[in-house]
Amino acid sequence: MFLDYIGCSRLSLETAAAFVSGVSEGCILANCALVGGETAEMPGMYQGDDFDAAGCAVGVMSGDNRLPRKEDMSEGDVLLGLASNGVHSNGFSLVRRIIQRESVSYQDTAPWDSSKSVGLSLLTPTRIYVRPLLQVIQKDLILGLSHITGGGLSENIPRMLPLHLAAEVDVASWQLPAIFKWLKQAGNVSVTEMGRTFNNGIGMVAVVRKNNVQQVTSELEALGEKVYTIGKLVSRTEDGCVLKNLEYWN
Repeated sequence: MFLDYIGCSRLSLETAAAFVSGVSEGCILANCALVGGETAEMPGMYQGDDFDAAGCAVGVMSGDNRLPRKEDMSEGDVLLGLASNGVHSNGFSLVRRIIQRESVSYQDTAPWDSSKSVGLSLLTPTRIYVRPLLQVIQKDLILGLSHITGGGLSENIPRMLPLHLAAEVDVASWQLPAIFKWLKQAGNVSVTEMGRTFNNGIGMVAVVRKNNVQQVTSELEALGEKVYTIGKLVSRTEDGCVLKNLEYWN
């Protein structure tokens, strides 16, 4: 189930309706029930049209489907990456700084996408992978999952791995989306910083056995996901995630 919250100086019915509508759509995508929430008008805390939104999800996990299964992982297991929709919900402090420095308006046509404004492109909703992933999890085809959020690829992937294994990720195995190319160039962001700040086109990473790669890929693609084989597990010597071919992002 999901509970939402919105705090504001003065409640705008249009804004509140759009917010609840968006939350409801996300809940449907996640097979989750919106069971309630809270709305608070606090003019002493918020100014003008400013508002704050938050939410809390509660679920039940079956013991048989618990992830990660670290004890079952071994060298040579394959890393599959599921494509993201864009920036998702992380790295926005850096994004905003780059936008400000480049004197770009959120109403301007996005330099990386002529079909959208800067604001609409940046606020593309985070892709919700719940339904497709449950299909393969319940068939015992997944050993671990890493949602690429704050910390990017470098810091999130190791969290699902045992201490003796590391992820070797070949960043040349997928095309860096245009929005990240622009952010890197406009912000003069180093490839290392890109790897630990943004998802760079990969919103979810799964660990699967070699003999299950084809089935998992086929099933997820049939459910609308774009899937890349992005690397493998190797013996850990130091870092939990090694990004190879970073020059490909230059």
